[in-house]
Amino acid sequence: MSGKQAPERLEANAQGIARAAALLREGALVAVPTETVYGLAARADREDAVAEIFRAKGRPDFNPLIVHVASLAMARTLAEFDERAETLAARFWPGPLTLVLPSRADSPAVPAVTAGLPTVALRMPDHPAMRELLAKLALPLAAPSANRSGSVSATSAQHVADSLDAAVGAILDGGQCPRGLESTIVALREDGRWQLLRPGPIAEEELAVLLGPSHALEDARIEAPGQLARHYSPGKPARLEALEAEADEFLIGFGPVRGDCSLSEAGDLALAAARLYACLHEAAASDKSRIAVAPVPDDGIGAAINDRLRRAAA
Repeated sequence: MSGKQAPERLEANAQGIARAAALLREGALVAVPTETVYGLAARADREDAVAEIFRAKGRPDFNPLIVHVASLAMARTLAEFDERAETLAARFWPGPLTLVLPSRADSPAVPAVTAGLPTVALRMPDHPAMRELLAKLALPLAAPSANRSGSVSATSAQHVADSLDAAVGAILDGGQCPRGLESTIVALREDGRWQLLRPGPIAEEELAVLLGPSHALEDARIEAPGQLARHYSPGKPARLEALEAEADEFLIGFGPVRGDCSLSEAGDLALAAARLYACLHEAAASDKSRIAVAPVPDDGIGAAINDRLRRAAA
């Protein structure tokens, strides 16, 4: 036993947000709600605060962190914005799009945030409590998903408490995350190319309308969260494309495939994305030793759902 206290639970009201801002300003860790998943936040300009993120998550230090910003003006203090970046920010921010851009030489973010890379990952979240917190704090926040590294992401305050417990100082409870799936991550290259580093709620086809065709990744360099081959693990073997469960399997259903938990009985992919991690948490907590998951179409956000499932099953 570490002897550390359980995290302080804060309501997402003016008083709770003010308390969260005060803790963050002091260098503490606070789990925060976003429209995608809960983030484990610390101020991005303090080495000791960022180090606590890695310690709490048990996260490899070569894995960069996403920095959350209150405004485009704040984002421009961290990264170089070209015309493409300005276009994407105007179209999709605030929202579930992370941009990997060249870091500014005078960026306030400490090197641990970028894992020593010349790029930084930036996002402007679209959750009222998180936006109010960022505005009040007036500091960029490094905030990877609020869970142990490699395990299932948290889409509720209780998921955070179950995964991190006393490793986090406080949890700002903003309810269930409406999107339920991590942001789409796009890298804009200085040679004019762009690459999809992580599929998410914003589909590659939507981005291609603005940017033209994407380019395939050429190497295995980890530039953003969610690129590790094994990630989002429920801690049990998982079998995909299952039409029915075997005796020792917890079945996660979709559409006509009914399960112990269903992503969406109506086959709604947006609902499936929102429910994915809740179902994986339920499966992990069940008395079944293995997990089976029904087929999910690869259309639109289905591609992002299948990306998470393949990494969970790896």
